[in-house]
Amino acid sequence: MTYIQPERRISSQADLDKWIDSPTYDLLLNFIVELQTSVIGKPNDNPVDESPVISQLNHALSQVNDLIDAHPAHDTTSRFGKIEFRDFYKDVADKSRDIISGITTKGLDETATYFTESWGNSTRIDYGSGHELNFIAFLLCLKQEGVIVSSDYPALVLKVFTKYMQIMRHLQKTYWLEPAGSHGVWGLDDYHFLPFLFGAAQLATHPHMKPKSIHNDELVEMYHKKYMYLECIYFINNIKTIPNHQGKLSLRWHLPMLDDISSAKSWDKIRVGMVKMYKVEVLGKLPIMQHFMFGSLIKCPDGIEKHEHKEGENDEHCGHNHANTWGDCCGIKIPSGIAASESLRKTQIPFD
Repeated sequence: MTYIQPERRISSQADLDKWIDSPTYDLLLNFIVELQTSVIGKPNDNPVDESPVISQLNHALSQVNDLIDAHPAHDTTSRFGKIEFRDFYKDVADKSRDIISGITTKGLDETATYFTESWGNSTRIDYGSGHELNFIAFLLCLKQEGVIVSSDYPALVLKVFTKYMQIMRHLQKTYWLEPAGSHGVWGLDDYHFLPFLFGAAQLATHPHMKPKSIHNDELVEMYHKKYMYLECIYFINNIKTIPNHQGKLSLRWHLPMLDDISSAKSWDKIRVGMVKMYKVEVLGKLPIMQHFMFGSLIKCPDGIEKHEHKEGENDEHCGHNHANTWGDCCGIKIPSGIAASESLRKTQIPFD
């Protein structure tokens, strides 16, 4: 196989339509669905078979986590992302080939590109579901190379993806990463989609816990380490609220989508619905997919012509004419919930 450097190809609605109707779209979607199916009824601590590649992937992730500590963020009065993130990101980009070389040496430049893109955008100092998608694309490349097989799927989600999430939470808190899109806060989470998709599968067969349980703070705190969905709720509860003398002051814990979803009759309905939602809100959104790259392992759909990508294009405003929706890359810059809560904590007058 001839490996090629991945590049952006989708630039118009016509391109997006070709993407949605392509075998590559099916390849990526089916991989995500298979990962979800593999963890139905399995909490994070469920015993799973761990082949050597799982340990190798976790070692690679640990190396990324160490780079965060190598680039500490300094206190700032800004409520937006901290510029030290750019030093971290450059370090990851420079070392990504070496970091994953213990996992695969085939198509190293190609695979390393998706790995690097998994950690956010260094220009905007933000992170969103498109970057999360790149981590799945990195894993899909390993599947395409035969490094990962279907028996690895449960461990990929419960051991590898959960560790990726832990590191991303570390990054979000350390560098105050902004949501990638002005409407991230109106969706499921400022940053993520897949832990809800995988997390709903984990809870799909739970005999007692119902979707409305996300409103029970005590239960969420008790089980957030076992279930990805509850970890997301726990994260939101802790980031988007600050203590005050009246109890708690809400910081935009008005996520109507999560509230609506919690009224579903079963987690299994949510599990199925999350896939449908992912198809529309991530794989079917031009503002997200225009940043996605195609190479030889994840091939560009037929009929999508190359277009010149200028340096800096889409980094501030993408220049496309589309409405702002969840996951959008355009719109007014807003601070992350993390930055907002930390700023308020620092300026709050203690109540005695």
